[in-house]
Amino acid sequence: MPSSGKFYQWTINIVMLVFTFFCIMPFWLLLSASLTDDMEIIRHGYAFFPKAVSFSAYEYLWTNSANILRAYGITILVTVVGTAVGLTLTALLAYPLSRTEMPFRKILSFYVFFTMLFNGGLVPTYLLYTNYFNFKNTILALIIPSLLMNGFFVILMRTFFATSIPKPIIESAYIDGAKEWKIFAKIVLPLSTPVLATVGLFYTIMYWNDWFNGLIYITDSRYFSLQNMLNRILLDAQFLQSSTEVVATSHLPLTSMRMAIAAIGVVPLLVAYPFFQKYFVKGLTVGAVKG
Repeated sequence: MPSSGKFYQWTINIVMLVFTFFCIMPFWLLLSASLTDDMEIIRHGYAFFPKAVSFSAYEYLWTNSANILRAYGITILVTVVGTAVGLTLTALLAYPLSRTEMPFRKILSFYVFFTMLFNGGLVPTYLLYTNYFNFKNTILALIIPSLLMNGFFVILMRTFFATSIPKPIIESAYIDGAKEWKIFAKIVLPLSTPVLATVGLFYTIMYWNDWFNGLIYITDSRYFSLQNMLNRILLDAQFLQSSTEVVATSHLPLTSMRMAIAAIGVVPLLVAYPFFQKYFVKGLTVGAVKG
């Protein structure tokens, strides 16, 4: 029996190592391509180990370092504020919907679900945020439109509240004289760390990777997010290379630059993720209910 248990454990470890390897491969290839000479990629394609190391893509991006750093600051601000506000509003809406005694609960739940299937369309949304709310070329244009609260996250958190928060705990808090706000802040939220961490991570990824709102609502380069700034740099480089009047820039490393731009956008998120992982483990422990 012990030998079979060890064999099972070794099998699981090997499977997880192989899975981890296949997860890391694309990012390793991304970094390798960003450090490979552009002509080498054109001749021989992508490789996991660069045959001709070149920092020309990063050198070109360094010429726009001031704009990239400003875009980093805007993206970090938008991500932090948007995640905090979005997570707060999601929890405040999901918790009442999880309580069976709430009036009109089914109607409000259907309204949230309806927003997952239908929306007003791009043109009415654009006119609303630009002509009536005047969000164009503001930080709010990167936070509020379509990202501040997601119907799927509300339903996900509502389901967790309804199935994972023991009703006897809430009833005992009522008996002890606790009000709704105190129950929500002192009991429900501490027991909901897993879903709060999960939804918060989803919001973080959505805000960090968002480029569409910047494309639609931002024309002032001072408010470009990181994704929009990197996309603008790539488009400018493509224009310079294709221009017949500009001969000196025909050697721009467009292929490796695409990879370098992707690395600059994704690596900070990969570096930050392990620090958030502990909240998942801690949340599973705190959220456990002993029978």
